[in-house]
Amino acid sequence: MKKTAAAVLLPEIDRIIVTLREQKVILDADLAAIYGTPTFRFNEAVRRNLFRFPEDFMFRLTKEEWAKVESLRSQFAILKPGRGQHRKYLPYAFTEHGALMAANILNSPRAITMSVYLIRAFVRMREGLLANAAILKRLAEIDKSLLTHDMALRDIYQKLRPLLAPPPIPAQPEIGFHAGRKKVI
Repeated sequence: MKKTAAAVLLPEIDRIIVTLREQKVILDADLAAIYGTPTFRFNEAVRRNLFRFPEDFMFRLTKEEWAKVESLRSQFAILKPGRGQHRKYLPYAFTEHGALMAANILNSPRAITMSVYLIRAFVRMREGLLANAAILKRLAEIDKSLLTHDMALRDIYQKLRPLLAPPPIPAQPEIGFHAGRKKVI
């Protein structure tokens, strides 16, 4: 079975989706590369259609957020050296809905095709987070029950401890003559 370009991109799409401001987002340069357009042309199209991108669809990164993203990129070595490596302006970050809206304003066949794969990547990440949350909740319940059981076992052990100890050896009277001792009657 022949792999499509989009099928090859799916693992890469998962890596370029980052969490900023407690949202999963993708940066403008990455989105432009996925949609097959130069970043400056992509941003031109976005600026011409800013009314389509409310704050929950797209936002501009702060210097601190951009530094955080750059450090993540250097760890994963996503950026290829060359043009576009150093930016004059801070990038835009697009949420799942913003990425879909960007495909709509580009209106190219590749953008439409790739938007489907991009949305699937966002959905897969969301499902993974939900599965992790369910697992964490179940682990918390197990931990709570183990603590309850641990306290009950500690109580049982404290009550059984005297029974497990060997009985004390009764004192036996000494046999023989003992000088210097007076017997108290």
